[in-house]
Amino acid sequence: MKHVTIILAGFVSLLLSLYLVSNYEGVYLQRPLWLTLVPVMLVGAWFSMVQLTILADNVTSKLAERFIGVMVPALFAFVLLVLWQLTVTGFSVPKVLLPAPSTILTTFVTHIDVLSKDFAQTWLKAVLVGWIIGCASGFIVALLIDGSPFLQKGFLPVGNIMSSIPIVGIAPIMVMWFGFDWQSKAAVVVIMTFFPMLVNTLAGLQARDSLHLDVLQTYACKRHQVLWYVQLPAALPFIFNALKVNSTLALIGAIVAEFFGTPIVGMGFRISTEVGRMNMDMVWATILVAALAGSISYGALALLESKLTFWHPSRRSK
Repeated sequence: MKHVTIILAGFVSLLLSLYLVSNYEGVYLQRPLWLTLVPVMLVGAWFSMVQLTILADNVTSKLAERFIGVMVPALFAFVLLVLWQLTVTGFSVPKVLLPAPSTILTTFVTHIDVLSKDFAQTWLKAVLVGWIIGCASGFIVALLIDGSPFLQKGFLPVGNIMSSIPIVGIAPIMVMWFGFDWQSKAAVVVIMTFFPMLVNTLAGLQARDSLHLDVLQTYACKRHQVLWYVQLPAALPFIFNALKVNSTLALIGAIVAEFFGTPIVGMGFRISTEVGRMNMDMVWATILVAALAGSISYGALALLESKLTFWHPSRRSK
């Protein structure tokens, strides 16, 4: 009961601090109330998160533990947003330097139609297509060269060189080759995601259990049986690590590639255009879309990984 009371008090503190900011803006900056009451509220909210973490260590229900595990990072992010809002509003920071979260959210809702078109152009076309092709090709090449040290010594240095080429060097070349539409951005994503998948898949295939391998060889199992029953299950954690890392790399690569030529749509185009207009509200709203897309895709892959690799020793304690 004690923990619950402190947590509720923290929620009330956050809501009151937001109410003060939204109704009085920077008025309290010159008054003692602003300098005392709001920090006390934030300290109370922070203390409630600490109590929530302690409570998570003492609960026995799996459902309650998962719920608290989600609430702690959510509350942490919410407190950071409140601090952002308080700082920008209280000290009257110009919007061109840093808009308030409330302003960004308003812009996001107001221009949702434009942002959705940018999202479709960048993520649904360039990112998704490039991510699938890059990851699939890296996975297939890893399967082909797994049993050949000669091919590994040939492919890995080439892949390492390709992955070390900066985006700003690749993007203009891809635009010249594939045009200004999403295909050139997808090509950049393919190059960025191929090598991480290749290296991680190879490492996973070579992390097979020697005992399991000896058993299958004793029964004269064929190469594809060893691959299916021993190597691929052992490689799944490595493959999912590459998929998750590539999901964020692909989005970054596509957005940066759009700076070098694109139709009048896309998240990279929107950011570069609105920066030139000093319309930072729209820039941050586009960044919000990119952050949501990257977080959701990463979370979906992490959830799928937990369902498919529940047997792995690294997940047994979770």
